[in-house]
Amino acid sequence: MAAGITPSSEGKVPLSRKLAYAAPAFTLAIVGIPVYVYIPKFYTDVVGVSLATIGVLLFSVRIFDAFSDPLLGFFSDRWRTWWGRRRPLIALGTVALSAAILFLFNPPAEPGAGGAAWFGIWIFLLFLFWTVVQVPYEALGPEITSNFDERTELFSYRDGALILGTLVAASSPALVSWLAGLDAGAAGERSKFFWISMAYAPLLTASCLWCVSAVREQPARIDGNKAAPLLGGFREAAGNRPFRILLVSYTVSAFGSNLPATLILYYVQYVLESPHADLFLLVYFATGIICLPAWVLVSRRWGKKEAWLTSMVVNTGAFVGVFFLGPGDGHLYGVLVCISGIGFGATLALPSAMQADVIDYDELISGQRREGLYVGFWSVSKKLAAAMGVGIALWLLGRSGYVPNVPQSEEVRWMLRVLYALVPSCCNVLAFIIALRYPIDRLAHAAILKSVHEARSGRTVCDPLRPGYCMSWRSTSQYPGL
Repeated sequence: MAAGITPSSEGKVPLSRKLAYAAPAFTLAIVGIPVYVYIPKFYTDVVGVSLATIGVLLFSVRIFDAFSDPLLGFFSDRWRTWWGRRRPLIALGTVALSAAILFLFNPPAEPGAGGAAWFGIWIFLLFLFWTVVQVPYEALGPEITSNFDERTELFSYRDGALILGTLVAASSPALVSWLAGLDAGAAGERSKFFWISMAYAPLLTASCLWCVSAVREQPARIDGNKAAPLLGGFREAAGNRPFRILLVSYTVSAFGSNLPATLILYYVQYVLESPHADLFLLVYFATGIICLPAWVLVSRRWGKKEAWLTSMVVNTGAFVGVFFLGPGDGHLYGVLVCISGIGFGATLALPSAMQADVIDYDELISGQRREGLYVGFWSVSKKLAAAMGVGIALWLLGRSGYVPNVPQSEEVRWMLRVLYALVPSCCNVLAFIIALRYPIDRLAHAAILKSVHEARSGRTVCDPLRPGYCMSWRSTSQYPGL
């Protein structure tokens, strides 16, 4: 909750501010589908880098993110400038990120080791600068409003823009090829990614600058005399039980969802033997965008956790059937993808809104606002899940005997079905079971905000999630650990 705002004083966030906050999510999607789906295949099939090398490099750079994301979040909570804590990082980071996109999407012509080194350097820098932008950008969200339902709507705008951006990014290769009349060879592929980078780099910079000019930060609530040091802050965040449940559940689900994102081009081409992978991606993301407003309404009626669990059931129930498909089943696959896409938007927006509620709980138990630290942990979760999905999937695919641009063996096709459909479905089942223990609902969140407001007045308050445990911000170190 922002400084000086009581639990009952917040109204609706203006539409203009929601749109300005959502805009970077649309262009940051370029780091999603193209980097995870198209770029690996581009570097293996056109540049000549081995599949195993791509997998190792992508996994390694995400391990680096495990350190950089929470460090950047911790830093952004405490940095002080005349322009705020988050906005200078977003503005400077977007320029560097745009440059990294230009270089990554336009590799030199040398095959083999030269292409591998180029990919390794620029994928590392791309994810480094993405962290500089993404962590403070996402940390702005919980500061904009503490209203339980308004947060869901705000994050639905942001994550809806992300889905729309992902849809555009997913269709951009086919669209560019059609508009420019490019052939299917190596030269055509290089021209295609050149034009994509030339479009996205300036658009990314413009959207981030719009956001930082239109969205104002709330006054910082980090007391240097009370704030925990770096490792202490990490321990306190890890000890936040609702956040721990949410983070583990989300990570398990995200790991599963990143396998289909990585393997869809391989699955559609070699299992379904269909040329329509771009169309299937379009159907999935379009369905997710269309259904997202309905999930906002479901969340208002049932609650965030219940809506999220329901979306996982819808998503998983349809996707299990994909495991049993084979050549010629493209139409049936399209139907299952459409049904699965119904829950897609909710699996993005609702956990983000729940994370913001968890940060309010952290303020109660710590006396500090630490959006950056928590978003840093959240970002690590997303990136490690993606890295493990890419690294493990591509490594197993290579070990099973995958050879580019030729019909695959039965062993490879079986491996694709398992990794693409069966493992993600099992991950969602496990994530569902973990999320059942998440304790913050509408009433609990209202009690948390009330306790925060009272604690700011110097009163002793009790933890709504742990009856009998009381504390005062004048003696937070005496508060029992979680």
